[in-house]
Parts: sequence; C-alpha cells; structure tokens
Amino acid sequence: EYKANPSRYAIGTVIESRLDKHVGPVVTLLIQNGTLRLGDPIVIGNYYGKVRTLKDDRGNNIVEAKPSTPVEVTGISEVPSAGDKFMAFESEKQAKEIAHERELRSKEADTNFSGMTLEDLFGRIKEGEKEINIIIKADVNGSLEAVKNALTKIDVEGVHVNVIRGGVGAITESDVVLASASHAIIIGFNVRASIATQDTAKQYGIELKYYDIIYKAVEDMEKAMKGMLDPEFEEKVTGSAEIRQIFKFSKVGLIAGCHVLSGTIKNNSKARILRDDIIVYNGAVNTLQHEKDQVKEVKKDMDCGMTLENCQDYKEGDIVEVYELVEVKRK
Repeated sequence: EYKANPSRYAIGTVIESRLDKHVGPVVTLLIQNGTLRLGDPIVIGNYYGKVRTLKDDRGNNIVEAKPSTPVEVTGISEVPSAGDKFMAFESEKQAKEIAHERELRSKEADTNFSGMTLEDLFGRIKEGEKEINIIIKADVNGSLEAVKNALTKIDVEGVHVNVIRGGVGAITESDVVLASASHAIIIGFNVRASIATQDTAKQYGIELKYYDIIYKAVEDMEKAMKGMLDPEFEEKVTGSAEIRQIFKFSKVGLIAGCHVLSGTIKNNSKARILRDDIIVYNGAVNTLQHEKDQVKEVKKDMDCGMTLENCQDYKEGDIVEVYELVEVKRK
C-alpha cells in the first residue's frame, strides 16, 4: 500500500541520462513522491537547474507529472548518473546552495584516493598494492553501469578495482587532473577526449584508454594485473574533417560534404564520426570525391564529398576522424 503526497515538491531517482548536442543534458526521472512542474528549480546529484522541458514516456510535452510517473527533463547544468536522487525546490537559490554543498563534499572525497596507471599495475601489485583506481566515461549511463559492473568484478591475486569517478560524456580536463592526483586509469567507452584534453593528459603523463567492447576492457585489465599484456596497438590519427553539408542522391543515399581540417583523408582508412566528442560511428571511408572526380585522398584545407561504410547518420558539425593502428612496444 504505497502512498505519495502529490501536493509536495517532487523527489525521485534518475533512471537514465545522456548529453544531447542540441539541448544539453537530457535526464529520465522516476517521480517517487510529490508533483514535478515545468519551471521547478531542481537538484539532481551534485547538479542543479530549472525544468525547461517536461515530457512523458510517449514524448509528449506536459506541464506537470504526478507520483510514480517516468518523465524526461532538460535544463540541468551537467549529466548526472543513473541512480542519483533528485529533489525539486521552491527557489533556484535553494537549489544552487544544495548543489554547491554536494559538489564540495564530492571533491573532498575525490582527493582522498591514490592509485596507478595501466602499465604499472603488475609491478604495483607485486609491491603489495591491493586497489586499482579507475575513472570511467561513457556515451550513456547504461554503458557506464555495464562497464563499471564488469570491471569491479575482476579479482586477480586479491586486488580489486575501485571506480572513483564515472560519468556520461567526453573525457574532460578535470578527469585528467583527478587521474593525476589519484594515479587513476582513465577509460573511455564510446567516447573520446578533445584535442585540448589530450594535450593536458600528455602534460600530466596520463594515458587515455579507449574501448568500444566491454570484454576487451576487462581482458586488458586482467592481463595488466597478471603482467601478461599483449603487444599494444596505438591509434595514430592521420586526418580529420568537418561535415558542413549533406547531399542526398537516389543511387547512393547520403553523401557528407566535408572540409578537411588536418592531415590527409585516404580512401579505405579506418574512420569514426565524433558528435560532441562522442563516437556515434566506427568503420571505414568508403568513397572520396573532390569536385567531380573520385580520388584516393584529400589533404588539409580541401573540400570533398565522402561516404562511410554502412553509414547514413551524418549531421552538419560532425567531425570525421581517420586513423591507423601502429604497433608499439610496451615499456
């Protein structure tokens, strides 16, 4: 006989969250008590905002939602984690104060950790280290929870994995700073770091590990802990291009009109599409065209038409990154 009071301000739990290129953080909430209304100041986890849009489970815009209702909201400052609690407030000032206090407590907790890098695991374990600190960033909360659960179940020689931070979205400079302070390993699942963040990681000597398959991340971690890592293949980005226009042809479907930002784009190269530093496609360059001619490659500052293998999801502003895998010797 569960009961709720629809007259109070809403409280509940985050079911899922993601970062949308156009509207920012989008959060799915389950209202467990009270009524959530359009425009309500709200705190979710460590973040605050105002309910800018409110949609029901069918995608319809609504102005309020009663207890036991799942809703999708926008207007939050950052992407929270699945399982975070939320609460609506009377004023935005109250919401900001509560969110600020929670963020300070979270930062204090972050600074209490210490850990290691992936390459150092085996040596540290032999020296008696019993805990490995990891920072995980993923494309959506579902992926984040799956990766987190898989890695925390690893137990080699009594050593366990400790996830000190998990979040949705691209790897940021604050992740790198925390990794440096705590000697944590940063794992990106279907996400990347921006060029600025990659530069910061190099300055701090932090290695960024990227995965798109969970078992591969688990396998690498287990092998590192046992001192049995295979030869490593490092990604070397050879070129990037921005999609500036999309053309539709009846015979071939969509063609991305691109401007090459750096390096060289070669036909048949491995390629991915980055949308706000989130990987939305991974495959290969299928065709390249410069003006009216089919070409094997295009270079920096050139315009081209491009199709990617089995891909019809192009959006203006997307970045196409081409790369090759180069074997590197482990230290």
